Amino acid sequence: MTAVLPRADHANPEIGPTFAELGLPQPLLRALIEAGLTHPFPIQAATMPDALAGRDVLGRAATGSGKTLAFGLPMLARLADGNARPKRPRGLVLVPTRELAAQISEALMPYARALGLWCRIVVGGASYSRQEDALRRGVDLLIATPGRLSDHVRQGTCVLDDVIMTALDEADQMADMGFMPQVRAILDLIDQQGQRLLFSATLDRDVDSLVRRYLHDPVTHSVAPTTASVTTMEHHLLVVSAQDKNDVVAEVAARDGRTIMFVRTKHHVDKLAEKLRAVGVRAGALHGGKAQSARTRILGEFRDGHTPVLVATDVAARGIHVDGVSLVVHVDPPADSKDYLHRAGRTARAGEAGTVVTLVTHAQWRTGSRDRTPPPAASA
Repeated sequence: MTAVLPRADHANPEIGPTFAELGLPQPLLRALIEAGLTHPFPIQAATMPDALAGRDVLGRAATGSGKTLAFGLPMLARLADGNARPKRPRGLVLVPTRELAAQISEALMPYARALGLWCRIVVGGASYSRQEDALRRGVDLLIATPGRLSDHVRQGTCVLDDVIMTALDEADQMADMGFMPQVRAILDLIDQQGQRLLFSATLDRDVDSLVRRYLHDPVTHSVAPTTASVTTMEHHLLVVSAQDKNDVVAEVAARDGRTIMFVRTKHHVDKLAEKLRAVGVRAGALHGGKAQSARTRILGEFRDGHTPVLVATDVAARGIHVDGVSLVVHVDPPADSKDYLHRAGRTARAGEAGTVVTLVTHAQWRTGSRDRTPPPAASA
């Protein structure tokens, strides 16, 4: 099943420099033209010249803004003159989730092929032995989650001595998920003179310490502050009674259009998806407790429209990049403003319109959820 890539990497409504003017090699330019791409998005135009020049880059941009090509194309361009070696990648992309790794791989694969390069993925939840075989066949650019890559390094099935260029995508989510010790251990194994590209929506304490320790005189590009308003996104707070909440959720889920519903626990995800299917709503359940094959299938069915409703925990908040999500529903209010921001970012991507609805019961409202839940005009 072919995944739909983020629109930000497919079409650019902005008029500005062309990809050709950024200094990309001809094979990449031809592949971009074949994909219908001529003009980069702002984050791509801002960061690519420095990345291609070998500078360390710190990029701040919202999800869906085209970050994958912003770091991916310069990495492929810089790797173009080398040869894939068994177990020894020369480029490394670290990401927090399996889904994001898969999407980055699919986005970059056509451009890697244009240069004769091999991209491989190592993520948790997938066959270790198959990953070992893939690494043994040779790898130029490795896309990995920190936990599984640490396993391969410990077992000697992946060696990081040859890495000359490293990208960290969604660094703040890696911090939120507790991956910083593993990320630091991995970066300590890589040549300290190598190039680093770090992309993060926020620069909180953990990410800032990572930047200060591992990036050398980085060039900072902040295309869209995380507090910037998304003018195509509407926010609504809906206060309902506890006894009516399930009916309200079912009625909302039965609407036309692609919808993501967020709840807090894996059990609640499965339970809500089952209830929705019982009333005739095609709903998929996505959480970290499912096998990778199941997660890939469920996400694919959501992408292609076979399943228009996706019920998910926060594992999906920044690991899913799907076009055409017109509604995000916080069935369970988010824990804090950061979670709200990441959940809401699944809609109104790349200039599309979207709506975010937070459901709050009367009891939650009285006990203070209104203080923890951003108001309808909140930024996202």
